[in-house]
Amino acid sequence: MSFIQNPILRGFNPDPSIIRVEDDYYIATSTFEWFPGVQIHHSKDLKNWSLLTHPLQRLSQLNMIGNPDSGGVWAPCLSYSNGTYYLVYTDVKSHMGQFKDTHNYLVTAQHICGPWSEPIHLNSSGFDPSLFHDQDGTKWIVNLKWDHRKGKNPFGGIIIQQYDEELQKLIGDIHCIYDGTSLGLTEGPHIYQHDGYYYLLVAEGGTRFGHAETVARSRTLLGQYETDPSGPIVTSRDKPNLPLQKAGHASLVETQQGQWYMVHLCGRPTTPSKSCILGRETAIGQVEWNEAGWLQLSHGHNGPEQLVPAPLLEEITDVPARTEWIEHFDEDKLSIDFSTLREPINEQWASLKARPGYLRLVGRESLYSLHRQSLIARRQQSFVIDAETMLEFTPNSYQQLAGLIYYYNTKNYYYLHVSWDESKGKCVSIMQSDRGIYDEPMDEPISIEGSDRCYLKAAIDGESLQFYYATIEGEWTAVGPVLDASKISDENAELIKDGYALDQGFTGAFIGICAQDLGGSGNYADFDYFVYREKE
Repeated sequence: MSFIQNPILRGFNPDPSIIRVEDDYYIATSTFEWFPGVQIHHSKDLKNWSLLTHPLQRLSQLNMIGNPDSGGVWAPCLSYSNGTYYLVYTDVKSHMGQFKDTHNYLVTAQHICGPWSEPIHLNSSGFDPSLFHDQDGTKWIVNLKWDHRKGKNPFGGIIIQQYDEELQKLIGDIHCIYDGTSLGLTEGPHIYQHDGYYYLLVAEGGTRFGHAETVARSRTLLGQYETDPSGPIVTSRDKPNLPLQKAGHASLVETQQGQWYMVHLCGRPTTPSKSCILGRETAIGQVEWNEAGWLQLSHGHNGPEQLVPAPLLEEITDVPARTEWIEHFDEDKLSIDFSTLREPINEQWASLKARPGYLRLVGRESLYSLHRQSLIARRQQSFVIDAETMLEFTPNSYQQLAGLIYYYNTKNYYYLHVSWDESKGKCVSIMQSDRGIYDEPMDEPISIEGSDRCYLKAAIDGESLQFYYATIEGEWTAVGPVLDASKISDENAELIKDGYALDQGFTGAFIGICAQDLGGSGNYADFDYFVYREKE
């Protein structure tokens, strides 16, 4: 028997939505403020997955300039019907405090790799929209309705409304079909039909360590829905020893052979801080229908497992794990693994043409900016990694910086950079931000005056981060102290005071390159390569 190793999508890949189209499986996951929007992975066997495409690639589809940290794309839902792929998603413009500005959209395509259409606005009543295709041909949008009023449950219930494909808008009455259970924070709805029932899957308990997935059902689409009396179908709450924590926010798929699987969000905490540095990831479990017609995990309990039986296929070939990515910047576009903040790449600030064989980053706004950062990075997907780059950069002011960034959001990062100092000239230094508190952990910058090239490296091992630099290739020297990598996590981004959330985060660690020119003169850095290596 072949087994699937969890998680199947490592690193920041939360809120999975899975479909099968003939012999192909696709999973869409949230990307939040990172551009392009929505990651779609592909598999033939549910075991081996590869990043295939991003459907939201144009500013007209997704304009996140000014969006807050952990705003942007929440909980996409991917579906397929009669030769058309459908994707619904939320663009979150604000999410802290009593109100949430959450706009829900639909795009379509005839091929999974696009082109995807311009977005149709659906509603803004809440978040986590899902599109359900009923057997009678009607289509319905299901989402959480947000309630801002004092004394009310802000997670105000799961609502449903019919979508008219010809008119391209929602029509008819809005129905509240489910209020959730005592776990609370009911969100992430998906509806499925099976054996005479409509099954509603919802995430509950919040997307932290109390997360869970609840199942309810009804004989009619508009309910009311009865909750599975046996409790959540999957959860890690009250199971602190499980390697996979935060289990919840799930969706279902049926194989060609009639087996059922469920993909769900998970997190893998490090020790001793219990921080999920890699963010919320995607795991899979095999499920089955019991005699009472309810879904349950096939292994007999509701905790997620690291090894899951693979589907019954004639042959499943194990694909060797890739451990090294080298970007030489000699193609006409960047690797699919790279992302940017809030906006697409354009020649004005990130050019592969200005100096062939290099990526030229024009310095723009600071790392605190929610608007125009010249930053390109990729997900950290392993707990032990190296990343390195080489840049040529001629700063003439301390307001001009370029280098290697270990980044969570605008308030939490470590930055090994080249800049300029009145006494040192061209120099290497580190800056950091911890919950918005700025610091420079080195006693003084290191002068590299007279060196045209500077090599920079980050070595991350669990919760430790050590930076290195060199002016001659391969002759590495440690820079600064060993830093706390657990700061680059959802757990550190979250700030609770007197029971109120003052800040929160839902993404994960990224490693990449960036440039700033805070004086606005547009100085630039040329990066020769970027290497990412997984070492565990």
